[in-house]
Amino acid sequence: MVDEDPERAVILTEALQGQGYKLVARLAPRDLSARKVQEIAPDVIIVDMESPSRDTIESMRQINADQPRPVVMFVDQSDEGMIEQAMQAGVSAYIIDGLNVKRVKPILDVAIARFREFQALRDELKKTKATLAERKLIDRAKGLLMRERNLSEDEAYAALRKLAMDRQQRLVDVAEALLAFADVLKKK
Repeated sequence: MVDEDPERAVILTEALQGQGYKLVARLAPRDLSARKVQEIAPDVIIVDMESPSRDTIESMRQINADQPRPVVMFVDQSDEGMIEQAMQAGVSAYIIDGLNVKRVKPILDVAIARFREFQALRDELKKTKATLAERKLIDRAKGLLMRERNLSEDEAYAALRKLAMDRQQRLVDVAEALLAFADVLKKK
């Protein structure tokens, strides 16, 4: 939990513990960092402050980039620009003017569910980008074989596939090696 007000921290801590959550650390906003989050390894980060600072938002951005976690932010006041920045930084729930003890658990539940869904989308996007990059390498290697050995696209693919099977390597690894070798041969 990140909190700048000791009185509010006590209220939030009691609300969390009353709902079965375990508080692993309480930090001042200035102490929030990716290194500290890695050290503590919380399941959820809860930020409770009057108004988020740009430094806090930047810390959230770094944490989300290095070790994403669900983040719930309770703030007393905010503006549209700050809300947008917080969401872009990876905040899962941004609650304005509302540290209501009865709402803490449902808010955390929704934030965790939203975070998991977003992470699944990020993972799928990352996998799709990697697959596309591999496909491009294979297509470039096929193009090279088609040009240099006067093969059809199917023949070039079959040649790459056979080489991959003979060497017990992935097709993309063979394609990458072929392109690297061709690049070396070009440099005279």
